[in-house]
Amino acid sequence: MTDLTKCPEEELRGVYENAKKEYEGFLKAGISINMARGRPSPEQLDLSDNLLNLKKQDMTLHDDSGADFRNYGVLAGTPEARELFAEIFGVPSSNVIACGASSLNLMYDYISQCCTHGCLGGEPWIFNKKRKFIAVVPGYDRHFAIAERFGLEMISVPMTSRGPDMDAVERIIEDPDVKGMFCVPKYSNPDGVTYSDETVERLAAMKPAARDFRVIWDEAYVVHDLYDEGDKLANIFDAAKKYGNENNFFAVASTSKITFAGAGLSAIAASDDNIKDIMSRFSLQTICYDKINQARHTSVYKNLGDIRAQMKKHAAILRPKFEAVLDILHRELDGSGIASFSSPRGGYFISLDVNVGSAKYVGRLCKECGLTLTGVGATYPYGVDPNDANIRIAPSCPSVEQLKTATSILCCAVKIAACEKLLGCEK
Repeated sequence: MTDLTKCPEEELRGVYENAKKEYEGFLKAGISINMARGRPSPEQLDLSDNLLNLKKQDMTLHDDSGADFRNYGVLAGTPEARELFAEIFGVPSSNVIACGASSLNLMYDYISQCCTHGCLGGEPWIFNKKRKFIAVVPGYDRHFAIAERFGLEMISVPMTSRGPDMDAVERIIEDPDVKGMFCVPKYSNPDGVTYSDETVERLAAMKPAARDFRVIWDEAYVVHDLYDEGDKLANIFDAAKKYGNENNFFAVASTSKITFAGAGLSAIAASDDNIKDIMSRFSLQTICYDKINQARHTSVYKNLGDIRAQMKKHAAILRPKFEAVLDILHRELDGSGIASFSSPRGGYFISLDVNVGSAKYVGRLCKECGLTLTGVGATYPYGVDPNDANIRIAPSCPSVEQLKTATSILCCAVKIAACEKLLGCEK
C-alpha cells in the first residue's frame, strides 16, 4: 500500500473518501462481533470433553502412601499433577505446587502475601509507602490491576523484540523501593514476544537493591505454539541458580487455555525457600485444592507429550484465525506508514499500533459498527496509553469469517483516523 504519510493530498483524500464509503457499509450491516478478550472458542473447549466422561476407575485417587484424593490433605497437590507441571516448568516436582483453576488467583495471593507479611521474613511491602513495580508495556491489564490494587506505583518499561528493555530495567532496580515486575516471557500479551536467551540471562543475573525483589514469571502461553517450530524460551530457574538468585522468581502456569477455562489446574514453581514460605501460608489458607480435578486431568494428560499433542489440536483451530487477521492487516496496512503490527508464532493476541493519538478514535469507530475490542489503553498501567497508539486484537473466539469482517472494519477505521489526522480534520 502507498505510504499515506507521504502521498499527495489529492490521493490521500481519495483514500479517505473510499474508507468512509466502506465504513458506511459496515454501519448498515448490523454487525456484532466481540474480540475483547482472549477466550477459547467453543471448538477448542470441545477438545477436552473427554474429561467430562471419566469414571472413578479411570482415575488414580490415592498416592503411594495411601492418601485418598477425595479427602483432606495432600496440600501441595497430587504427585501426578506436580510431575506434569514440573515438566512444563522444567523444574523438579519438589519445586512445584499444583493448585486450582486460576493462575491469576495465585499471582494475586502472592502479591497480597508480600504486601501483608513480606517475603522470607522481610518487611511487609505495605509498610513501604513508596513501593513500586516495573510494568512492561504494552502488557497484560490484569497484572497492572493487581499492582494497582495493592498500591504499587507502576514504572513503565518498553517491550522490545527481545523482551523488556533490560537497560531500563537494570537502572530502575537500583531503587530499593522497586519490589518486582510482572513478565509474560513466552508469546507476551499482547505483542507475542518471546524473551531472548540474553534477556532471560540478564533477568536471572539481576542484583536488585531491594533484597525482597520478586519477578512474577507468568508462563501463560508456554505451550501455546501456533506452528510446529515454536519459539524456545530459556529456563529462568536454571539461569538464576548460576547467580544464586532462585528466590527472585515466582512462576505460574495453568491449563486454562489447554482444557477448560475456569475448570482446569494451575501451578506454582519456585525455589526451595519460596515453596516452604508459600506452603506455610497455604496451610492456613486452605485445607487442600481440588485433587479430584487434578486426578481427572492427569489421567488424560500424563506428561508433557500429551499436553503438546493437545496443543497441536488447539493450533489447528487457532492458526487459520490468526492467519486470516494477519493476511488482511498485511494487505490493507503494510507500507501505509500509519500502523504496525506483530506477527506472533503463538499465544493469543496480535498487537496493533496506530498513528500516535488515534487509537481511542479507532476504538470508537469500531464500536459504532458493532465490533468490540479490548478497551484502548488497557495494555498500559492505569488504562492510559501515553501515545494513544496500541490496540490488542484477540482472534481466538470469533469464526474465521467473523474475523475477516472484524479486521476489515478495524483497518477501515485506522485509515479514517489516520487520513483525518493527516488532512488536519480529525474529530
